Amino acid sequence: MPIPRTATTFFPPVMEARRWLDGVTFSADRPLINVSQAAPVDPPPEPLRQAIADAALNTPEAHLYGPVLGLPDLREEVARQWSDAYGGQITAANVGITSGCNQAFCAMIATLCAEGDEVILPTPWYFNHKMWLDMVGVASVPLPAGPGLLPDPDQAAALITDRTRAIALVTPNNPGGVEYPADLVRAFFDLARARGIALIVDETYRDFDARTGAPHDLFTDPDWHDTLIQLYSFSKAFRLTGHRVGAMVAAPERLAQAEKFLDTVTICPNQLGQIAALWGMRNLAQWLAGERAEILDRRAAIEDNMPRLAAKGWALKGCGAYFAYMQHPFAISSDELARKLVPEAGVLLLPGTMFTPESDPAGGRHLRVAFANVDRAGIGQLFDRLSVLDWPLAPAGTSA
Repeated sequence: MPIPRTATTFFPPVMEARRWLDGVTFSADRPLINVSQAAPVDPPPEPLRQAIADAALNTPEAHLYGPVLGLPDLREEVARQWSDAYGGQITAANVGITSGCNQAFCAMIATLCAEGDEVILPTPWYFNHKMWLDMVGVASVPLPAGPGLLPDPDQAAALITDRTRAIALVTPNNPGGVEYPADLVRAFFDLARARGIALIVDETYRDFDARTGAPHDLFTDPDWHDTLIQLYSFSKAFRLTGHRVGAMVAAPERLAQAEKFLDTVTICPNQLGQIAALWGMRNLAQWLAGERAEILDRRAAIEDNMPRLAAKGWALKGCGAYFAYMQHPFAISSDELARKLVPEAGVLLLPGTMFTPESDPAGGRHLRVAFANVDRAGIGQLFDRLSVLDWPLAPAGTSA
């Protein structure tokens, strides 16, 4: 008897990790350091909250159904700012607003794939991408990252079959933190175009890229929309996680197909969230620049503290956006290690096994630290706790 689609994939990793806290207590002088989730816990800045409140009180249509593909003004603003940022031609007809970036990915997969098709995912992968592909009967084809956690286009080319429909990249990467070089992104674009498949580029963390200027030049191609699908989230930029507002940039014909999916699932994106995103885009550029500077300082704090762990056999494999991806030195798998860290070190983080296929031994050697809610001082405390761990080490030469 066939099993339900939800039974074909794993349980949500962040929720699973939270259950590790059940029955564990933390003292006031040694509180839990939670680096498990890449979502800001602080509320939006007060002026943005006021804009939301004003809309809730004074804009009656904010409480009604809106356009399935989002508010026209927000689509126009995304198109205008993206055209300026990337140096390309993007119109409102290329932009769809979604209930978060995860929904944008789901909608795009619905337009691309039939059951039994394939999508290439670099590993370590973003687990929600893998979960959705499982639930719609699409095979996730792992593309193991190479040095610097960068995927190789030549290796990807060897994985393409007549059932491949897309390659999905996340840059800056979750979970690895690495920023894919522009020429690497271009190489994947050229490969996808040559083989007649889509390139999905999830840029949820684009606002926290350490580089200045456009992170790639794909939108400068006048025919970018024949291959490229870009995804984005307003959650991280403006702390709107609970409002669920994301975006997808693609060919109008593809958005027309995505509209069928969106109308069936949510009918329209959250109206107050869209109003907040638009207000933020128009008014919070300077504030967002400050947020970026703070995240970059936390990234620097990770790198500054890393020599303490390196002396104990740890290795920093990637760092950027909200994430540090580390190789640990211990003789146990990362899933066991992550559970052990909760009661014994007061640290909650995610194991690499949550970002890799079960058959990939690299998952057991790595941990993800999400530092969006831990400042420089907190990062120092995190490294204090990790640096004193005195557990059996893996045999010399064990690496991945």
